[in-house]
Amino acid sequence: MAKAKTPAVQAVNIGIGEKEREEIAQGLCRLLADTYTLYLRTHYFHWNVTGPQFRTLHLMFEEQYNELWTAVDMVAERIRTLGYPAPGTYSEFAKLTSIEEVVGVPAATDMIKLLVEGHEAVCRTARTLLAPADAAADESTADLVTQRLQVHEKTAWMLRSLLA
Repeated sequence: MAKAKTPAVQAVNIGIGEKEREEIAQGLCRLLADTYTLYLRTHYFHWNVTGPQFRTLHLMFEEQYNELWTAVDMVAERIRTLGYPAPGTYSEFAKLTSIEEVVGVPAATDMIKLLVEGHEAVCRTARTLLAPADAAADESTADLVTQRLQVHEKTAWMLRSLLA
């Protein structure tokens, strides 16, 4: 199979310098990888959850992976808007993500804990983008990151509440 050609970085003149766009795009690539990895984890748990909380968790996980799926597209499109190619392969995501792959099928309570950890990891990655976006006056990225933080912080809180 032929190796796909990496698209060239596009010339973009949106009022953000090339160096700044590159730094922000690299951070967004890490955010994309974390988001996609968390999406996979959440969907995997949706398929495999069992136990007395099955229905509640099955439906909750479905809501969460649907939200994450939409977020993946928003982050990837922001990377493209800045003129850079968005990563989109398992191997690229594996190199970029801060979230470890789950081995085996955890118990429902462990699934919840692992999802809390995943959402918290995405929050940490997202926060690394705030300073560069602010320094570059990149309000669009800052807005996207702020919205993602709100979702992930709230989701982590809701999941933690199930463990109380």
